[in-house]
Formats: sequence, structure tokens, C-alpha cells
Amino acid sequence: MKKQKIWITSGVLILLVALLSPPQASSSVSFAIQSLLHTGPYLLLSIGIAAWAGATGADNLIARAFTGSPALMIFLAALAGGLSPFCSCGVIPLIAALLFMGVPLSAVMAFWLASPVMDPSMFLLTSGVLGFEFAIAKTLAAVGLGIAGGFIVLALAGTHILHDALRDGVGNGGCGAAKIRNPKPVVWRFWEHSDRLEKFGKEALKTTLFLAQWLTLAFLLESLMLAYIPAETITSVLGGTGIGPIAIATVVGVPAYLNGYAALPLISGLMEQGMASGAGLAFLVAGGVTSLPAAIAVWALVKPRVFTLYIAISLGGAFFIGLAYQAWTLI
Repeated sequence: MKKQKIWITSGVLILLVALLSPPQASSSVSFAIQSLLHTGPYLLLSIGIAAWAGATGADNLIARAFTGSPALMIFLAALAGGLSPFCSCGVIPLIAALLFMGVPLSAVMAFWLASPVMDPSMFLLTSGVLGFEFAIAKTLAAVGLGIAGGFIVLALAGTHILHDALRDGVGNGGCGAAKIRNPKPVVWRFWEHSDRLEKFGKEALKTTLFLAQWLTLAFLLESLMLAYIPAETITSVLGGTGIGPIAIATVVGVPAYLNGYAALPLISGLMEQGMASGAGLAFLVAGGVTSLPAAIAVWALVKPRVFTLYIAISLGGAFFIGLAYQAWTLI
């Protein structure tokens, strides 16, 4: 039952709408189906990439990002966080392993900040929902935020803020640790191994179910938003070219962000209603980095002052990223 809560939520939502407005319920279901079909090619590519990464062990390549000088590690960690199809094995054990192995907090912070914002699957779906240019901007935002955050932490190294940063009793167990200590070679021809072929199928099924449930709920919500929220309201609050809409979107993105994949259709609908593109990007970046899974991973491992720094970098970075993208779209 717990695993089906998103499907149940969608079902309850349709039922409530049907009781209040049967025509709208029919329209919302039709809208969700058409939207899923429209994003179908991108969805299939996303599923294939996720399954391929798990079957080949390509996520082991992330271990190579944490070697070299601190500055080099920051760049590589940000790239790894923003571009790699990272395994869902668990963020907490991975980051704990990195910290306990002596990897500088600056590189870990770069990875932490970039990882929730973008990955190859997210890039493809962002391209399908919001366009290729927006997907490129979001990718650059993820990597740029990671690099900026990493260098901010590097500059603060040795200060009280970063002294004794880890919580007491944080361990380094789990498969995340194994990936860093003993990275295994990538098996590109995974179909030649029955166990890896089986893993490909399981990863594909798991990713399909995960994306389908969240996107269905998101498209249903988008249909209701388009039907009942006047475009004038969105334009007045989040439209325009000033810093106000971007600041509001940055702050609102923290509590309102549901899921990285679910947020895309919602932002698409808001932008159709008049939301500024810079505000949309700020919402996605701020919401992604401060989303519950990402925030819990950080909170579970570091002292509150380090967590506060993480949040400050996330929100400040999202705001300036929104401003920069807004300026770019006006050129």
C-alpha cells in the first residue's frame, strides 16, 4: 500500500474532481494521457539510461571524481553530480564514505549541490517538457551551483563553521562506501552476463513505475492548474523581468517542490500562464537542492551550522541562477 501512495493520490484526486466537476475530470484524464504520450520518447530514453547505468555499473565512474587537488576535485565532483546517472543505492552511505575517507568537504559539497538538480534522465525529460534550451540551462545551473558551492566551502576551510562538521556516530557503511573504496570496472557489454541483463530489466521496470506515477500525478495537477488558476494571477506574481518574481519562486520552491520529475510539468504549466523563465529555473534549482531526500541526506551527516550553509548556498545560488537566465532570455 505504501508503495502505491502516489497512484492512490492520483486516483483520489480524479475521484474528487469527478464528484465536483465530471467534465473537468474527463478533461484532466485526457490531458494526462496526451502529455504522457507526448513525453513518451524522452521517457523511454530516460528509462533506458537509468537501466543501462545500473546494469553496466557505470555509476562506479563517480569514484574517479574524488582524486587530485581540492580545486580539481570540486570541478570533477560538480560534473559527476550534475551529469552522471547516479545509482539509487543511497546518497547517505555514499557521502558518509566520502567524508570518512578524508575527501574534502568542498568536493563533497559540490557533489551534494549538483546531484539533485540534474542527471541524464532528468535532462531528457526536461528537454521534452520545457525545451532543449531550458534543459541546457538547468544542466549548467547544476554544475555551476556545485562549483560555486565547493569553492565557497574551500574558502571557509579552517573556520569555526566547518570545524568538526560531521555528526557524532556517522558511519561509512553501505554500498556507497564500496563504490568509492574499490570502484569496479564498468561492464559495457552487460547483455553478455545473465545477472546484469536481469538487473537491466529490474532497473527498467523500477524506473518506469517510478516515473509513470509521478508524471501522471504531475500532469493531473497541471491540468487543474491550467483550468482554475487565472493566467493573470500567475503573471502578476511570477511574471515580468524584475528580481521579485525570481526571489518569490526561489523561496516558494522549497516547500512546494514535489519531485524532480513531477515539477517539470507544473513549471511548464506555470510558464504557459505567464511565469518568467528565470523564476521557473530558480524554482527548479532551489526546490531540487532543498527537496526532502536531498536535505535529509545532508542533515543526517553534518552539524546544523554546515546544513545551514548548504541551504544558504542553495537558495542564494538558485536566485542568482534565475537572474542570470532571465537576463539571457532578454538578450
